[in-house]
Amino acid sequence: MLQLPIYLDYNSTTPCDTKVIDAMLPYFNKYFGNAASKTHSLGWQAEEAVEFAREQIADLIGAEPKEIIFTSGATEAINLALKGVVEAYASKGNHIITSTIEHKAVLDTCKHLEKQGVDVTYLPADSDGLISGQLVEDAIRANTILVAIMHANNETGTVLPIGEIGLVARKRNVLFFSDATQAVGKIPVNVNNNSIDIMAFSSHKMYGPKGVGALYVRRKNPRVKLIAQIDGGGHERGMRSGTLNVAGIVGFGKASELCKIELEANPLKMSRLRDKLENALLSKGDVYINGSKEHRLPNTTNLSFKNVEGQALMMSINKEIAVSSGSACTSASLEPSYVLKALGIQDELAHSSIRFSLGRFTTEEEIEYAIQQVSFNVRQLREMNTAGIDNNN
Repeated sequence: MLQLPIYLDYNSTTPCDTKVIDAMLPYFNKYFGNAASKTHSLGWQAEEAVEFAREQIADLIGAEPKEIIFTSGATEAINLALKGVVEAYASKGNHIITSTIEHKAVLDTCKHLEKQGVDVTYLPADSDGLISGQLVEDAIRANTILVAIMHANNETGTVLPIGEIGLVARKRNVLFFSDATQAVGKIPVNVNNNSIDIMAFSSHKMYGPKGVGALYVRRKNPRVKLIAQIDGGGHERGMRSGTLNVAGIVGFGKASELCKIELEANPLKMSRLRDKLENALLSKGDVYINGSKEHRLPNTTNLSFKNVEGQALMMSINKEIAVSSGSACTSASLEPSYVLKALGIQDELAHSSIRFSLGRFTTEEEIEYAIQQVSFNVRQLREMNTAGIDNNN
C-alpha cells in the first residue's frame, strides 16, 4: 500500500537508512565518550569509531583517511575551504574563479570574500548548465589561487566536466575546490582521478544523519594549506576545532559504506525510474527538461510545465507528492530560480519548473502514482489558466 506523501525530493535531504541508525545508536548512551579524551576507555572507543568512519568515507571518494576533516555539514565545509584558502594563500594572490550556478553556500561565501577585497570571477554556464575546462583556463590569471566549480548541480542534476577542469587547474598550478554535495553517493567520485584538491560533501544527502559533513583536503602533490575558521582546541589537523559529533560521524561512515555497495545497481534503478517519470510527463506536451539530458545525475529531472505556475502545481500536489522548485535553501523564494535564469531560461518557464529527485527507496508504484497525480493537476491548472484568459477577454 502506498504511503503518502510520496517523497521525490531526495536532493534536498534523504531519510536515514535503518542500518545507519543501528550503527549510530550505541554511541548516544553506551559508547558516549569524547573522541578527544585520551585518558580512558570511553574516549578511546569514541576515537576508534571516528577513525573507522574516516576510513569508510575516504574509501568512498578515493582519498586517504587523514585527508577527511569533519564539519557540521557541507555549508561549513565550503566556508572553511574558500575562506581558509584565501587566508592561507594571500601572499600568492587574491583571485577566485567560480560559476553563476553554484549553491548559495558558495555564492554567498564568495560575496562575503568580495567585501574583504577578494577578486571573484563568476563564469557563465552554457544552456545545458555546463562549464568547460577551456572557459576556466581562459579565466585564470597570475594571481588566481582557487577554482571553485561544483561537481553536480543541485537543481538540474547536471554533472559538470570536473576531470577536465581539474586538469586545467593542476596544469596552471591553481588549487581546485569542488562542492560535491549532490554527487558523492549518487555517482562514482574520485578525488585523484579528477585532480580535486579540496572537496565538500554532506552526510544527510546520502542516507546519513543531518548535522555532519566533511571536507576533503589533499595532503600531497600538492599539500593544501587552510587557515582554520573556528578556533579552540586544534581538532581535525588544526583546521576545525570543536568536540566531534561521534554518533553522527559513525552514521556518516556507515552511510558511505552502504553507498559504495549501492553504486553499481542503484544509479541504474534510479535512472530507469527517472526516465519513466520524465517520458510520461513529457508526453503530455509543452513540458521541457532543464539542464543537460546527457550529463546529469541518474536520480534528477528538472521540468518546466508551460502555462502552469510551479508554485501552484506544488501546492496542488503537496499532500500526495513531496517535490521542490529547486534548492531547499531558496525554494521559499517567489523569485524564479537563479540557476535556471543563468541557463538562459525565460522567467515564465523558470517559474513553472519542478525538480523531481528520486532515491534509494523510490518504487515503481510511487512513480506511477506521481505520473498520474502530476498529469491530472497540470491538466487542471492549464484549463483554469485558459478559462481565466478567456474571461479576461
